[in-house]
Amino acid sequence: MRLSLTGCLLSSLAFLSACHSATRAPDTSWAVYGGSKDGIHYSSLIQVDTANAGRLRQVWEYHTGDGDSLSQIQVNPLIVDGVLYGVSPKLKLFALDAATGQSKWVFDPAAPVNGDTPRIDINACRGVAYYAGDSSAGSGTAAGGGRDARLFYGAGSFLYCVDAVTGKAIPGFGDSGRIDLHKDLGRDVKDLFVASTTPGMVYKDMIIVGDRVAEEAAAAPGHIRAYDVHTGRLRWIFHTIPYPGEVGYESWDDTAAYKHIGGANTWSGFTLDEEKGALFAPIGSASYDFYGGKRPGNGLFANCVVALDANTGKRLWHFQTVHHDIWDRDPPTPPVLVTVKKEGKVIPAVAQVTKSGFVFLLDRETGQPLSPVEERPVPPDSALPGEKLSPTQPIPTGMPAFARQSLTEADLNRLVPDSSFEDIKKRLAGYRTGRMFIPPSRQGTVIFPGFDGGAEWGGPAYDPETGLLYVNANEMPWVLTMVDAKKATAMVNNKESTGKPATVEAAAKALYATNCMVCHGAGRQGGGNFPTLIGMNKKYNAAQFVALISGGRRMMPAFKQLSADEKNALAAYILDEGKELGKRFVNASAKPTDPYFELPYTATGYNKFLTKEGYPAVAPPWGTLTAIDVSKGVIVWRDTLGDYPELKAKGIHTGTENYGGAVVTAGGLLFIAATSDAKIRAFNKRTGQMLWEADLPAAGFATPSVYAVDGRQYIVIACGGGKLHKKSGDSFVAFALPE
Repeated sequence: MRLSLTGCLLSSLAFLSACHSATRAPDTSWAVYGGSKDGIHYSSLIQVDTANAGRLRQVWEYHTGDGDSLSQIQVNPLIVDGVLYGVSPKLKLFALDAATGQSKWVFDPAAPVNGDTPRIDINACRGVAYYAGDSSAGSGTAAGGGRDARLFYGAGSFLYCVDAVTGKAIPGFGDSGRIDLHKDLGRDVKDLFVASTTPGMVYKDMIIVGDRVAEEAAAAPGHIRAYDVHTGRLRWIFHTIPYPGEVGYESWDDTAAYKHIGGANTWSGFTLDEEKGALFAPIGSASYDFYGGKRPGNGLFANCVVALDANTGKRLWHFQTVHHDIWDRDPPTPPVLVTVKKEGKVIPAVAQVTKSGFVFLLDRETGQPLSPVEERPVPPDSALPGEKLSPTQPIPTGMPAFARQSLTEADLNRLVPDSSFEDIKKRLAGYRTGRMFIPPSRQGTVIFPGFDGGAEWGGPAYDPETGLLYVNANEMPWVLTMVDAKKATAMVNNKESTGKPATVEAAAKALYATNCMVCHGAGRQGGGNFPTLIGMNKKYNAAQFVALISGGRRMMPAFKQLSADEKNALAAYILDEGKELGKRFVNASAKPTDPYFELPYTATGYNKFLTKEGYPAVAPPWGTLTAIDVSKGVIVWRDTLGDYPELKAKGIHTGTENYGGAVVTAGGLLFIAATSDAKIRAFNKRTGQMLWEADLPAAGFATPSVYAVDGRQYIVIACGGGKLHKKSGDSFVAFALPE
């Protein structure tokens, strides 16, 4: 289904076209994650247009050769001077001939360094950052013409610096070409999870990085850091959880919170106004995600868009999108740099999309809303004991929501048989639902449009010709259920709540509830994008399992904070080792526990609200693509994005959950993969009409890149699959017009 409002608006959409065409020269490269430092996912290439898009054909496919049954690729590859740079499922950095897909070199971060073979946790990687400078300034290899070309990317807990020409680590950067991201955070986090999954931002001779950290209570702080591109020396740091004397410190009721609380991290990347030297950071929620009793107050700079002086890291302004977040409502993508027309004035702005389906439109210089935002009272009812909710939340009223934001009985899925409908109707009646900002509860609280959006990490695209912002969104209800964790704490201290010595089984169940249940569910069944743990004894023995949780894998952080005895107890429980479970639990290797990490409640997992058949419990659409005029604050068109093949065969167009963003072009097109049906599509950017689609070898849960080599335009997409229980792939596929 497509809603089109273009008839009376198209004549007014090109008000910025002339000024942008004068300043934007055609660009054949894709040299920055998301296409450019302003994050707009825009290509000025016009060879492929609305008249010929239907003739696009696959021209090459590159297999990385290191995928497996659970692997993913979320990479938006870079293309510079005819060379494509990407990352494989096992985090190998590679270079290809961008016209043919032929390999040039591969860098393996797991290769020995100075005789030591590093353990690389296999986590998501969404791309790389490229630096080109004067070779005389550093110790890298000159990439021709006196230029020093370097690639920066995260693998495990390290930030690597690799020569873009040779594919070799540059030894003069950090420690043998890498930096351990556990360092320079102001406190000891060596046993906590820290990784860089989204590329940093290159500014002058600095690489500015954010981190992914754990989302449970035992989490590192997400401070933003800038490093010298040549030496790896720390140049500046911005404390996302402010220190005494810094702006925002007073927003934490507990004056010692900065020493203990984690999160508040920029996990989704940055945008940059290079001319002004202003860096824009979307900062995530503070830990623990779903209970804030250990972090009372509005908690700046969690859940904020923050503008920093890119030269110094000094705060310029901030705007908080959620106060005291206990719903995991962190900004999922960097704000997009746009230009809007208000009262006859052309104003530089940033547009921040959210998981809740909101668009906050802010003045780029001051951070003040350019479209009305109201602080609306929210009911403080039924918060868990010890929780202190914010009495108000900011609601943008001048920009349209691009996703549904509440779930009632009237919204339930009627595509399923009556018995299945009655089942979801009965379950819904037992949950807390019907409005936004309902606190987490023991009863079960519906989170909608979902933990994974509304908007997701792929981010929106913005067209400077028309002033349209394009947002792909998910509409999947999830259920957040909280349980008491006091019993778990007692057992971890070697005793059950009765005071009796704990068994290995009792201790393991407590450890599981505290550390694993939020992702893998109360019954180890898995949930959302997290796999089941049932049957793990067919894949791992105890030693292998302990190695797995010690090092982490993909979305799972390393549990270095657990003692050896605790890891062994978890192994016995997960692997169903009956003889071990009955033994007395002795935690001889116990590590000191930070009391801030001991919470009274925990969640039972990330659980989607599904029908018996496995479909979302809400009526379609389940995935959408929306075009918004940011100056007028109106939706121009909206389309349902993606299909379930079995429903499509019946003529039912539902949309699917989608991950990865869109790219808009001067040729009048919008390209997007993202959907679970393993297709890539092209739409008319002005009307929303689909003009082309092609099958992919696996779902393209990534953002495409658009570039040209020797006068020929290409569209390339990473086909990694893996999410949403779809088959995994290991390839990058390129499309072009026939020669």
